[in-house]
Amino acid sequence: MDNPIEELSFEAALRELETIVSRLESGDAPLDEAIRLYERGDQLRQRCKERLDAAQARIEAIRLDGEGRPTGTTNFAAG
Repeated sequence: MDNPIEELSFEAALRELETIVSRLESGDAPLDEAIRLYERGDQLRQRCKERLDAAQARIEAIRLDGEGRPTGTTNFAAG
């Protein structure tokens, strides 16, 4: 948990976030530690969101013509 958040991969950040959530849900952490864990977890959540947003921006969808043939690509639009 001492690794700089900006250096973590998405997977590493998510694993650490899951560990923090489990620790907080257990209720065993003293208040000072729980606050520190919550703050770290919030930073990890933001890191994961940023990485997902960046990945989504890079995804392209294939455009098809009326006969189903590929005609090009367009940026992915979620929702």
